[in-house]
Amino acid sequence: MIKNDPKLNTALDYSVEIAIRLGLLVLMVMWCFDIVSPFASIMLWGLILAMAFAPLFNKLSKRLGDKPKAAAGILVVGCLLLIILPSLLIFNSLFESIGEIRPYFEAETILLPPPSEQIAEWPLIGDQLYSAWAQASGNLEGFVMGHQDELISAAKTIASGIAGIGGALLLLIVSLIVAGVILATPGSENFGRLFFRRLVGTRGNEFAETVAGTVRSVVKGVIGVAIIQSILIGLGMVIAGVPYAGLWTILVLVFAILQLPVTIVVLGVVLWMFSSFETLPAVLWTIYLFAAGISDNVLKPILLGKGSKVPMLVIFFGVIGGFIASGFIGLFTGAIVVSLGYMLFISWVKGDDASPAA
Repeated sequence: MIKNDPKLNTALDYSVEIAIRLGLLVLMVMWCFDIVSPFASIMLWGLILAMAFAPLFNKLSKRLGDKPKAAAGILVVGCLLLIILPSLLIFNSLFESIGEIRPYFEAETILLPPPSEQIAEWPLIGDQLYSAWAQASGNLEGFVMGHQDELISAAKTIASGIAGIGGALLLLIVSLIVAGVILATPGSENFGRLFFRRLVGTRGNEFAETVAGTVRSVVKGVIGVAIIQSILIGLGMVIAGVPYAGLWTILVLVFAILQLPVTIVVLGVVLWMFSSFETLPAVLWTIYLFAAGISDNVLKPILLGKGSKVPMLVIFFGVIGGFIASGFIGLFTGAIVVSLGYMLFISWVKGDDASPAA
């Protein structure tokens, strides 16, 4: 006959209690995640922007006499004006252009000028572009009917791109407001340090500083380089007299931020130059624009790892890999994850007693 062991019963009761607590905890975490997940992108962007603007926010708050709410309000309003005003001008110009062209399409009176003979001399695409342009200028209706499927597909792509830009702008505006709330909330700056202290112990401050430094480094290496590139290319187009230079500059900025080759935009401008300028000025402007278009290869190594304890090459791999895996937000999350992984690996290799691995 088996006797009841009080110690065994106590251990079983304790195990059951622990299992119930863990199950309820997992259920609560999953429930919270399901509720918050629609806002995950906004919150993540808000945290990233708050870390990026933290140094500027601290300086502005001190200038205002330690008034964090006023400093956060000024910072958010300033950033919103820098985003909203140019966006309104671009979309207004786009809609006005569509409104001006629409009556001509409805009356079927729109005409294209004949192509220049110089276009046929362009390498690779000259003959095909010249023949297509000549066909469209001679019989636009027949050209549209003959390429109806391609034109509809291109129109859908353009409309989808415009809608995507609008959604991204709205996400950025809401994220800026969230970043302002985070910056204005007392104790938010120390929350990251407290979190990493609980996670990795005594080196929590170092890990928190690494995350913040990595975000600022990516902002300098991605956003900063994109702004410099767009300014260089935009100034060249303005001086050269390229039509709608402001619109092309904004397009260059978007391409550079999204890590797409800005030479795609530059190539279109160069083709226009060779059809409108003499050969020598067109060649000189081509050299300048393409040099500005590939300047990120020089600027990124200089700015990307500046101010961070992690080597530039590690951050660069994190930026590119994160972008491939998660899109634009992966530029930051990839760099953060790889930087923290690098620190853990180096601590383990060195056998540091204070490291989380130890």
